[in-house]
Amino acid sequence: MFKIAVLVSGSGSNLQSIINNIKNGNLNCKLEIVIGDRPCYGIDRAKENGIEGVLVDRKIYKNNLCEEINNILATKEIDLVVLAGFLSIIDEKFVEKWKNKIINIHPSLLPKFGGKGMYGLKVHEAVVANKEKESGCTVHYVDSGVDSGQIILQAKVQVFSSDTAEVLQKRVLVEEHKLLPRAIGEIIKKK
Repeated sequence: MFKIAVLVSGSGSNLQSIINNIKNGNLNCKLEIVIGDRPCYGIDRAKENGIEGVLVDRKIYKNNLCEEINNILATKEIDLVVLAGFLSIIDEKFVEKWKNKIINIHPSLLPKFGGKGMYGLKVHEAVVANKEKESGCTVHYVDSGVDSGQIILQAKVQVFSSDTAEVLQKRVLVEEHKLLPRAIGEIIKKK
């Protein structure tokens, strides 16, 4: 059985889309563990669904965060690490260990509006400020850069002149919930 680990920092709505797709048979894998880098509902969401949820607090582990996460993952037979709203920067040693086995979802059409400091609402604020006609989300492999890894899949949404960053964020999130499980499914098929 293909096993995944999900890393979260927030409410875990993308995590929930993965859980739902496993439950309804769209994803043929086991969600082995959810790890949060701060106290967050994503960890609780995992536990509510009978999945191991672990806190590895970035304020406690600081520069050793990735090492501690890796120590936990080493006790599992993980085929894919999924960053789903995970806000801590992954260090190079971790990226190298999980090369081609770690993916991220980003709320823009990369390479636009990616990189250091571009996350969450900040991305949508930049899209609206730039008067873009379209935005969307991207699932990509994680490399040693920030949002620079090979793109796996993208989904587009129209940006309307009346959009606020918050309205656009909600529209993009709908697509994220479809795209991330689809990307995981494609990776499972290739393995």
